Amino acid sequence: MGNNSPSMLDSLVGLPRWLWEALLDRLFFLPPFPERIDSLALFSLLLVVGLLIGEWLHAHARWPRVIGYVLAGILFGPSSLGWISIEALAQARPIADAALGLLMMEVGRRLDLSWLRHNPELLRSTFADIALSFALIFAFALWLVGLTPAWAAATAAVTMASAPAVVLLTIEEARAQGQVTERIILHTAISSAASFVAFALVLGVVHAELSEDWLNAVVHPLWVVAGALLVGGIGSWLALNIAHILPKRSLAQVFVLVACALLAVGIARMLAVPVFLTLFLMGVLLASRDRQQTLRYTALPEGHWLLAIVLFVIVGASLPWQEFTWLAGLQALGLLLVRAVAKAGAVAWSGGSLPLPKRLLVGVGIQPLSATAVFMAYELASLYPEVGRSALTLPLFAAAMMELVGPALCRLALRRSGECESGAQARGGIA
Repeated sequence: MGNNSPSMLDSLVGLPRWLWEALLDRLFFLPPFPERIDSLALFSLLLVVGLLIGEWLHAHARWPRVIGYVLAGILFGPSSLGWISIEALAQARPIADAALGLLMMEVGRRLDLSWLRHNPELLRSTFADIALSFALIFAFALWLVGLTPAWAAATAAVTMASAPAVVLLTIEEARAQGQVTERIILHTAISSAASFVAFALVLGVVHAELSEDWLNAVVHPLWVVAGALLVGGIGSWLALNIAHILPKRSLAQVFVLVACALLAVGIARMLAVPVFLTLFLMGVLLASRDRQQTLRYTALPEGHWLLAIVLFVIVGASLPWQEFTWLAGLQALGLLLVRAVAKAGAVAWSGGSLPLPKRLLVGVGIQPLSATAVFMAYELASLYPEVGRSALTLPLFAAAMMELVGPALCRLALRRSGECESGAQARGGIA
């Protein structure tokens, strides 16, 4: 079948090519006959297909739309049909960085540290989640999978946190509000912050194991953290100072917020600082510095979903399914089970005013593992490509599995908690 495809394609385009070439003799301004679809045009078509798949699955199977976007990326990516080439993915990376960055900024803006300070039980459960998830995943990767200590720590840092973008989008899709919802958001935001700290430390550990120059092990983590703080701080300062002179909740404020975020994305890419960390810190700084509530209620709800289509189609296409083996699949499944036990156990053990069944629902709701983990894994693998790509197949396959299961688990927890808006499931369209 694969041998017949080129001849079939040639026969389909044969007549248009002949007519085009005949016209070239008369119309000299025409370009040569295009041999392939422009990558931007093809990618735009695939985004539309991703949107339609997500909407169809949501309408007919009640699945979160995010799953449809990921499925579209997997189907049309290099691992399957190959319509999205590796080169096209590289060209689309800035768009994916911008999409993930804006979503991470929104997660950072929702991080309510004051609520955490006034609720010791939440502080206890979040720290238990962070510590237990990292420890159990590290032990699993080190002793059962056989990774070196540095790459086992990298695996734990990449997979210990929940997926902020998936959790945020699933909650908005379900229009959920309540104690379980707020705790899912809080756990996700705090665990993301902790994973970013672990990520920075692991950079030094990986350099210490593989680099011949110890300076890399010291300077690179400092560069990442200081650079992200500096760029995020500049972005938040600019956004607040410009938005302060504009009407609150106006379209102009939305424009300023997005423009400053994209500026931060561009500077972070120029300085080789992780975009997800930079924009998360920018969101946290926006929330903590905004004492006059200049941008407190300036949200980007519709933008989230437009960005989600771009982000998750690219992430789905980036997953290395062509390297999948049954052993790698079983190891990834084992990691996910260990991770699930750690998160559910930590939340259940923490106690507090929330009943045990609802605490367990929080544990289910924080299971998603997605885009941030994929970007972190590729960031680490790019340091030493000859080692890192193979060493990080475990977290990549774990993320690949949870791309499809995680949103459904989060949606299930929200529905069982009774905090979803009654009309949300019947509502059509994006968000």
